[in-house]
Amino acid sequence: MTTWFPTLITPTPEEGFDLAIKLARMAVKKTQPDETVRDILRPQYASDATELIAASHVVAVHFATIAAANGYWTANGDGRPR
Repeated sequence: MTTWFPTLITPTPEEGFDLAIKLARMAVKKTQPDETVRDILRPQYASDATELIAASHVVAVHFATIAAANGYWTANGDGRPR
């Protein structure tokens, strides 16, 4: 079985951030599966700074989880610089 979400492990922080964005987007898609409804709602939140900050927060929370799963991309995995 193929899955869109096989692992939290990524080679780089940038790929981890991309995964965080994908997780946030997939959460919206699975919560509201009707593409037409999402298209209608998008302009309402796309120009609302509060809504955009909230979306950024969701991505940040996902990224924090991914970073922890990847040992903060350090050689020793404890978050300390290499």
